[in-house]
Amino acid sequence: MELEQLINNDIKQAMLAKDMRKLNALRAIKAALLLEKTGKDVSSGIIPESVEIKLLQKLVKQRRESAAIYSSQGRSDLADEEVYQSGIIEAYLPSQVSEEEIKAIVAAAIVETAATSMRDMGKVMAVVSAKVAGKADNQTVAAIVKAALNQ
Repeated sequence: MELEQLINNDIKQAMLAKDMRKLNALRAIKAALLLEKTGKDVSSGIIPESVEIKLLQKLVKQRRESAAIYSSQGRSDLADEEVYQSGIIEAYLPSQVSEEEIKAIVAAAIVETAATSMRDMGKVMAVVSAKVAGKADNQTVAAIVKAALNQ
């Protein structure tokens, strides 16, 4: 099922259940999808799956950063809400690959690109990012690539 339809159905369910916290998170996703749909890159009115995944990852990242800021300022009530919303949004992302799987993909990419030093990090990151698009956080991938190239 298309993400937009899935979100709309879940909004209806949250309304019926009177779950306002979940409803707020779902409405944020729907608003972001509508903004993306009316953007320049989408001419047919259908958002490609890769763009949807990037959009959801961006929303999760925003929520996590906000939660960290709220926590540092002692606003645990607001931080808890942001963490809850990031959990709801993450449910619509593809399952994430484990760190061990990322390490295996990085090792294969290093062999494939014949990388020998940190100068080759860009080549390795390009190959790994293409393979784990939407399934892993780029910061985690970059840290693993750096560690592998520094050995």
